[in-house]
Amino acid sequence: MEKVFGIIILAAGNSSRLGKPKQLLQYNGDTLLRKTLLQANLLHNTFVLVVTGAYKVVIEKDLNLLEVQVVHNLNWEMGMASSISIGLDRLCMLKPNLNFCIFTVCDQPYVTAGVFEDLIEQHNKTGKGIVASEYADTLGTPVLFSSRYFDELLNLKGNEGAKKMLQYYKEDVASVIFEKGAVDIDTLDDYYNLIDQIS
Repeated sequence: MEKVFGIIILAAGNSSRLGKPKQLLQYNGDTLLRKTLLQANLLHNTFVLVVTGAYKVVIEKDLNLLEVQVVHNLNWEMGMASSISIGLDRLCMLKPNLNFCIFTVCDQPYVTAGVFEDLIEQHNKTGKGIVASEYADTLGTPVLFSSRYFDELLNLKGNEGAKKMLQYYKEDVASVIFEKGAVDIDTLDDYYNLIDQIS
């Protein structure tokens, strides 16, 4: 039987260091958020959900006409854990037979459908309940969690994200190499360096 899975794109931050919504920064002819979403939508038989927070109206306008479920996190200022929880709660409601979920962010410009497929392939091959991307001597997003971790993800608090779970359950963690995952957009310098690479 084919597994049921989803991809949650966390896009709730306010990008205060950039002075503008980084979700909507242009890269290769599209916004960072739309680019991530379009890559996620390339996967067969997946369900994609975007969690918004700050800049809800302009972000949802950017997503207009794209095939995606959007949920707004009213408590986005409480940290990433609240976005993980609200996104997963909605996804489980829409897809109650969900086998696993991939969490990703919208400020890693080199995320592709192939990265998501690598996580799924490693999960199927190893049977591990958590599969994380490996880059810059660390494990991070995108990261896959099987359904046996959903309850714990729903109860994360503050800025915990999922990093602590990678440490706590390290015997059940596999990884895939995603060297370009180290590139993310946290400052304007990050963004201008990215743009310089394609100009």
